[in-house]
Amino acid sequence: MARLTTTGLGKRRVPLAKGANKREKLSSRPAAAFGPIGGAVTVERLAHDGRGIARDAHGKTLFIDGALPGEQVEIAIHRQRRRFDEAHVRERLTDAPERVVPPCEYAERCGGCDLQHLAVEAQREHKRRVLVELLRRQSIEVPHAPSLLAGDEGGYRRRARLGVKCDGEGRVHLGFRARGSEQLVDIARCHVLVPRLSALLPALRVQLETLAVPRHVGHLELLATDGERPVVVVRQLRDVPEDAARWREFAARENVALALLRGRETITLDWLSDVPRLTTQVAGSAGAVTLGLAPGDFLQANAEINQRLIDTVRDWLALGGSERLLDLFAGIGNFSLALAADVASVTAVEGSNAMVERLRDNARRNECHDVTALQADLSAPGEAIDALFAEHDTVLLDPPRGGADALCRRLAASSSGRVLYVSCDPASLARDAGHLLAGGFRLERLAVADMFVHTAHLESLALFTRPRRRRAGEGADGLSSVATGGKR
Repeated sequence: MARLTTTGLGKRRVPLAKGANKREKLSSRPAAAFGPIGGAVTVERLAHDGRGIARDAHGKTLFIDGALPGEQVEIAIHRQRRRFDEAHVRERLTDAPERVVPPCEYAERCGGCDLQHLAVEAQREHKRRVLVELLRRQSIEVPHAPSLLAGDEGGYRRRARLGVKCDGEGRVHLGFRARGSEQLVDIARCHVLVPRLSALLPALRVQLETLAVPRHVGHLELLATDGERPVVVVRQLRDVPEDAARWREFAARENVALALLRGRETITLDWLSDVPRLTTQVAGSAGAVTLGLAPGDFLQANAEINQRLIDTVRDWLALGGSERLLDLFAGIGNFSLALAADVASVTAVEGSNAMVERLRDNARRNECHDVTALQADLSAPGEAIDALFAEHDTVLLDPPRGGADALCRRLAASSSGRVLYVSCDPASLARDAGHLLAGGFRLERLAVADMFVHTAHLESLALFTRPRRRRAGEGADGLSSVATGGKR
């Protein structure tokens, strides 16, 4: 078995994670302060974030970057804490059967994809296990093994943000952050970006190096829509007219739609090319649905898996045309408009006024006349949301990473009978599922959506159902119990 030696890693330092409590900070010191480090350990399993878990000779837990279950590795500890240590591999003594050569040349340094050394099927099985384990921690038993929504293993990501930095010697760096660091890893291509965005990277690097003041560029946002031209948004922290002219020339030369996102206190978006009409399409049961969007609008990064999610929602809900669908965190109408032809009506609720307007425009463009778009703060739902629950028989949730804690508490007390939850964080899903089950729901179906292949990021889909609750004044058969002439 080949032995892998990694040089220079003994000097690595990883900053404390955000949110670490004060007590943890006080106990966390660089490993060099503790004298000799290292030793051989056997990796037991993967942590939720994809690191290997092992125990040292004293039984203390170790989290090891880049190590896989069953592997014997010699380690160096780069951070010691009271309850566990964080380490990296100095030398790998044995290889797990699931270990593969990463498809990306930057995998060892770039923090964008943390599971490229693990075979894709094993990545997906790991995500299934994580989802089930987090639900069981909330005493939620999964009725069946989660199904899998999977697609291409590379070239799938249609949006990305790349960091831009100037070092002390004036050199420009363009890329993603190194794992556990604020440093940027320079990249000339990206395995997971859609090809036309990846192909732009060399030209963007040259362009940054020609700017008069590149340090005033904070980052670059890349977006591939259904149009022919890729979109580049330059985060311009301070105006440099000379550089704006250079970006305008770049847009024409490379045939891209380019805008500057200017300012610090007041931020404005200024197109240096002609203003593009940005659209993306999703498939509805009645044909293609075209969604207009703007830079900054939420758009699922993986178009193929997004369509799989839409199709699975339609299949699981077995929509028959009579349902009244309430879509919460509706965005620009990804689910609302794709499902509009399958139901009697849709009420789409979103927190952003700009996206509500975009959703209304998209509904008009696609002639979805039974779609109503509303703005509301979904992090603090009140009586208006309760009224919507009472008026709709099916609820679709697609919240951000923090989940829908307050909404699920109110849903548990509502008369709603079906909730389909699209989640981008399994921990918040597990917490919110606990609220729903306490309110009489049961978990009926579960799926893992592999939206971000080669990363530990886990998206999922869960269907919750419960017997229909009676409303006040309603009999067991669902009819009004108000007496008229002694009969109902």
